[in-house]
Amino acid sequence: DIPDEILLENQIENKTHYSSWLSKIKNKSVKIIIPAIGEKSRLVAIAKRNSSLRLKELRLKKIKRKEYLSKPILQLKEDLGMDVPPRRIEAFDNSNIQGEHPVSGMVCFIDGKPKKTEYRKFHIKNVKGIDDFASIYEVIKRRYKRSINEKKPLPDLILIDGGKGQLSAAKSALDSLGLGYLFVIGIAKRLEEVYKPGIKDPQNIIKTSAGLHLLRYIRDEVHRFAITFHRNIRDKKMLESRFESISGMGKKRINRLWEIYPSLESIKQAKVREISSKTGFPNKICIEIKALCN
Repeated sequence: DIPDEILLENQIENKTHYSSWLSKIKNKSVKIIIPAIGEKSRLVAIAKRNSSLRLKELRLKKIKRKEYLSKPILQLKEDLGMDVPPRRIEAFDNSNIQGEHPVSGMVCFIDGKPKKTEYRKFHIKNVKGIDDFASIYEVIKRRYKRSINEKKPLPDLILIDGGKGQLSAAKSALDSLGLGYLFVIGIAKRLEEVYKPGIKDPQNIIKTSAGLHLLRYIRDEVHRFAITFHRNIRDKKMLESRFESISGMGKKRINRLWEIYPSLESIKQAKVREISSKTGFPNKICIEIKALCN
């Protein structure tokens, strides 16, 4: 896309040679002009002004980015001895009560802020009974195998809500995928100690560190997310057994109800007429559904 005319603000050396070279490539005459007055001069002035504004905009974005990263993100990089700032952090926590309905939650933080569209929920599929280590292994492997297959961005830092055992399980899962280079840590619930793979003792991080405060915030958020997910699953399972006692309410209708109303709260807020209209269930069944949910 070589134009017929190139407008410049100032004179350049070898202008004739450049013009001849471009003309040969284009197979047509290309003029290099340095306008002093008129419309072409105004075009050069507009181009210069627009370029200057764009450059200032880019510089401001760069300054703001550096200012943000210089707070907890860069402090965390220093605390953990990382090579790069952990701009993308993914954290995992398991949740179950006496082995019932085991699930796991993952939260994602970008530049120290939660990115809720990137949060993920996992049902534990291959672990029987209570086995936190095996559950972490399964979830980490599933998460990052899919990330590889779908060519999704990988995190700078993976946070496991747990101690050395959970951390070791996560590291094994990453190694099995060829992702052993990813930075992964564990934060123990009781003493809030931070562990790194292969190191017996916890990291010596000052309790007032902005980086440690960020880790605690992320750990609390993933714990809340996993617990909420587990409670919703538990409530659904309890309700399903009660729904089955309604005459005419079989598995297909229960699944249909959850497709339209994903939570107990959403059913509570809906009117009988609305439930009947959206599901196609008889009015009598909808009245009994509402009675069981309230």
